[in-house]
Amino acid sequence: MSLADIPAEMLKLAEKVEARLADRFSEIDSVSEKNTLRVMESFSEYRVSDSCFAGTTGYGYNDAGREITDKIYARVFGTEAALVRPGIVSGTHAIAAALFAALKPGDTLLSATGAPYDTIKPVIGIPDRRHGSLLSLGVEYRQVELTPSGEPDHEAVFKAVSDARVKAAFIQRSGGYADRRALATAEIGELIKTLKSANDEIITVVDNCYGEFVETREPTHAGADIAAGSLIKNPGGGLAPFGGYVAGREELVERAAERVTVPGTGSRCGATPGTGRLILQGFFLAPHTVAQALKTACFSAGILEEFGFDTLPGATEARADIIQRIRFKSAENMLRFCRGIQSACPVDSYAVPEPGPMPGYDCPVIMAAGTFIQGSSIELSCDGPMREPYTGYLQGGLTYESGKLSVMAALGEMRLQAAAGPKGKGK
Repeated sequence: MSLADIPAEMLKLAEKVEARLADRFSEIDSVSEKNTLRVMESFSEYRVSDSCFAGTTGYGYNDAGREITDKIYARVFGTEAALVRPGIVSGTHAIAAALFAALKPGDTLLSATGAPYDTIKPVIGIPDRRHGSLLSLGVEYRQVELTPSGEPDHEAVFKAVSDARVKAAFIQRSGGYADRRALATAEIGELIKTLKSANDEIITVVDNCYGEFVETREPTHAGADIAAGSLIKNPGGGLAPFGGYVAGREELVERAAERVTVPGTGSRCGATPGTGRLILQGFFLAPHTVAQALKTACFSAGILEEFGFDTLPGATEARADIIQRIRFKSAENMLRFCRGIQSACPVDSYAVPEPGPMPGYDCPVIMAAGTFIQGSSIELSCDGPMREPYTGYLQGGLTYESGKLSVMAALGEMRLQAAAGPKGKGK
């Protein structure tokens, strides 16, 4: 792909969209600068040096780099402790560790933000109480739906938590594959206040995936007891090759560590051979990288709106995660857009995405993701379940420039100029 392959009309339309987004881009840069300062201060406070990058082998005793990384995450997230480990295989794994840390047999878990993300359902035991799930181990489950406008239902949450059996509340920040907006940190803070007012001992667990560094405060700054996420999403900055984190109250973080390793060992073991520099450098870059992904999302919304497609959030709206939802209105549009994104990826640009089965999902999923790190959601990708209303989920972008060009390439693949034209109906 080259600039010569992008029609002049598309380039002119892109300039129009960028002009409309100038103020929004300035706001994103401001947030990035504030978050970068917080990260820089933490690196300085804990005296990061090249000795932190050496790593360890075997049991990983006395791994100074690992211990400093934990302290840096805790400081940046405003928590007592953090656990950052390459052995956490996904965001789902990190969230599961946090949930198991918060609950024991006989307790009830309340999801305060409706049905959780697809891959969390088996952890809970939905629908089949599979072996090893929370439900199979004697933890019960309830959920409170969001209001029709996508806001937490404070009255219903207060009533549900008043039951003494409810010991932990789960809050999902991002919308996942649900057609709802992400929750801002301030909204999560208000929800936590409602939960604590009904039961001051309830443990609040936040799925923070896709939301780190989007705002200047994290849910843990707003009262969350523990939050979890993936290093191949926002906090890895595009460099961390794998891993996840949990951050929160020290007791809960250590319980989570005992789910990642074993009881009695917890956070005190776990080698980090060859990964310390990548994890720390990625975290250092993360605020800037997240800003690049946010600009890419805003631009994609802006230019797709010009062609009559529905987007959530809208191009100029405030954001609480990096995910851009696009309602493509047909399977063909969604398929072509994803193939266009794939064709512009730096890795596997020659591949042609096809819908197929994916663990944790009940319908075929299409995935466009030519990434340097397999499954990295901070790198540009577009995916979604092939079911009505054919909503695609675009996220990431290591650089705004590459993200912008990739989106224009995807639009070219859809042949929108012929199918609808600017302000058309996106047939």
